[in-house]
Amino acid sequence: MFVDEAEIYVRSGKGGDGMMHFHREKFVARGGPDGGDGGHGGDVIMKVDRRLNTLGSYRHVRKYIASDGENGGKNNMTGRSALPKILLVPAGTIVRDAGTDEFLGDLVQDGQELIVAKGGRGGRGNTHFVSASHQVPRTAERGAPCEERRLKLELKLVADVGIVGVPNAGKSSFLASVTNAKPKIADYPFTTLEPNLGVAELDMNTTLVLSDVPGLIEGAHMGVGLGDSFLRHIQRTKVLLHILDGLAEDPIADFDQINQEMALFDGRLAEKPMLVALNKIDIPEVLEKIPALEKTLRERGYAPIAISAATGENVRPVLWKLHEMLLAVPEEAEPEALPLYVPKEDPRKFEISRDEDGDWVVRGVSIERAAKMTYWEHSGSVRRFQNLLTTLGIEDALRRAGVENGDTVMIGDDFELEWFD
Repeated sequence: MFVDEAEIYVRSGKGGDGMMHFHREKFVARGGPDGGDGGHGGDVIMKVDRRLNTLGSYRHVRKYIASDGENGGKNNMTGRSALPKILLVPAGTIVRDAGTDEFLGDLVQDGQELIVAKGGRGGRGNTHFVSASHQVPRTAERGAPCEERRLKLELKLVADVGIVGVPNAGKSSFLASVTNAKPKIADYPFTTLEPNLGVAELDMNTTLVLSDVPGLIEGAHMGVGLGDSFLRHIQRTKVLLHILDGLAEDPIADFDQINQEMALFDGRLAEKPMLVALNKIDIPEVLEKIPALEKTLRERGYAPIAISAATGENVRPVLWKLHEMLLAVPEEAEPEALPLYVPKEDPRKFEISRDEDGDWVVRGVSIERAAKMTYWEHSGSVRRFQNLLTTLGIEDALRRAGVENGDTVMIGDDFELEWFD
């Protein structure tokens, strides 16, 4: 089943905890600190796989969680870092934050990667806190917390040529005749309910990737007949093949209608190079109308080719003409890989408020993260956290707000402290 939209939950791995430990060995009275660092938590990474052409694998499984890093050990042993969680997506996948709709990345190149949730770094062991004045540090760090978010994935197929036209114009028949694609073909409107992708081989060294977009009708740009869902798949294409139904009552009116729908959806679609194919010339009635149709289209600046998708007549010249048009399209600069989404807000910022019980509540990315990485049972780690409160200006801000001895101060929702000056 073709799926071009999905919403998933991702969570990176937490960093492993650093260890507070002192060397123990026979005949060594005062072994120094030898607590190892924790390993890094696993990242969640989206990676393009050119063999995929749908988001169907995310239809049923919607939660993806990377492994945590392992804790540090004694004798300066570093915990093992977790492997990244790789999520394979087809080329043309756009990634957004489901909560804010903020753009995170556009994955179009095979092998391109995007880190959507960064694994927590491993906490440092007490060997890192040795100094000339502090030879026995009873201080270590817990691993950094994980990142989690909901993502909205949207697929826009990547093809060289987008095939457009009204329902039953012969788009699927054309695709089937020039590629190994097997679209459903029948004599009723909206036979094609999902885009089809096919590769046409012109010779040993030349191929074209073609996308058959379901037939468009009036109002498609507003979603009539699911038109807006399908129109986005031709935004990626470099060249358009417009197939006209020669049996239609007024093929030129159909031609104008489709062009108008595309322009209303995205003005840039009207600027794409377009080849027009007059289909169904295997029917005598259509063959009689071809000269008049060709004359009208030439007057509008097009060089139409009369074809029969059913018999294969003239389809090869169409493919070579499309290839020629593709070569004339200027090469676009390759999109930059977006390795990691960077928040716009300064993580050092914080805000202070009071809850319904009158307790002080401090919220901020850095201070809440530091609280989760603190060993509250170790006096040295608590002192480091107190120093951070001073460095970030939180202590002064609490005093200005009117905090008093004995007041409860919450760091986020999880850590409750008591204030003493």
